[in-house]
Formats: sequence, structure tokens, C-alpha cells
Amino acid sequence: MKLIGIGFGSMLAAQRVLAIMDPDSAPIKRVVAEAKERGMLIDASYGRATKSVILMDTDHVILSALTTETLSARWEDTQEEKENA
Repeated sequence: MKLIGIGFGSMLAAQRVLAIMDPDSAPIKRVVAEAKERGMLIDASYGRATKSVILMDTDHVILSALTTETLSARWEDTQEEKENA
């Protein structure tokens, strides 16, 4: 299982990621609010500004203080390692 660092020592399973989204749009804000109501929201930003929202195949929504570009690059690196193994 490959892990992606999402900031401040937090990791998640790369194969479970569905999407990495920018948190500023109204639809994503609704997704975050609904996940919070359902108890499926994980705040991994450690009190910092949320710069990305990660949607998982487990229906969890994870908030990160890292940008979508940073997380995307980390995810792509993980995928390349998987292909080269």
C-alpha cells in the first residue's frame, strides 16, 4: 500500500483517493458541510487554512493545508513508483 503525505505527518492510502479539489467553490463547500454533518470529515490541516479537499472512496472528506498542486504531484510520484515496481 502506497501512502501520500498530506501534511504535518498525516498520510493516506494513495489507491483510495478519488479527487483532490480546491476548497473555494460553493459545491465543494457543500460537500465539506455534508461530510461534517455525517461525521465523515477529517481535518488534517491542523488549524491552518484549508488549501485542498481530498475525496476518498470510503466517502470520507479530508481537509489539508497543502495545495492541490502539491498533493497532485505527490500522488503522481506514488503512481509512477507503482508502475516502475
